[in-house]
Amino acid sequence: MSDVLSKRSLNNLNGVHPSLVAIVKRAITITGQDFVVIEGVRSREQCMINYGKGRTAAQCAAKGIPARYARPKEAKVTWLNNPFASKHCEQKDGYGHAIDICPYPVDWSDLKKFDAIAKAMFDAEKQLIAEGVISKGTNLRWGADWNRNGKPRERGESDSPHFEIF
Repeated sequence: MSDVLSKRSLNNLNGVHPSLVAIVKRAITITGQDFVVIEGVRSREQCMINYGKGRTAAQCAAKGIPARYARPKEAKVTWLNNPFASKHCEQKDGYGHAIDICPYPVDWSDLKKFDAIAKAMFDAEKQLIAEGVISKGTNLRWGADWNRNGKPRERGESDSPHFEIF
């Protein structure tokens, strides 16, 4: 287990909101599960690539995405109605408000490892709020528990790597 972020993870935090960066940096020190930040801020190009996965050229065109991004045979990776509404995109304050974290070594199927990361992220948020490092209104949300009721994946929520502030 590592209690410091890798160079890759730190690079992927460039442009991410400082409160979310602080949560990630604290979480790595308190979790028993090592992790890597696999994505932070997304470019418009990446948003179009993601939107095209699992969609036809006509579906892409309806959202203003060039047909060349259509990949109807691939699995969908975003369910957003607006391809550019992702919290990974730069927000009005100039920062991305979302990251994707994966257990390290990477194991997509071991959900217990994702759950351990989530617990550390929420513990880190509480600690940093109590210390006055981040604002009480930071509001961390996890992609495996969109409604924030503490019951992951109860409604088919499956974006276990995703964390965002709102």
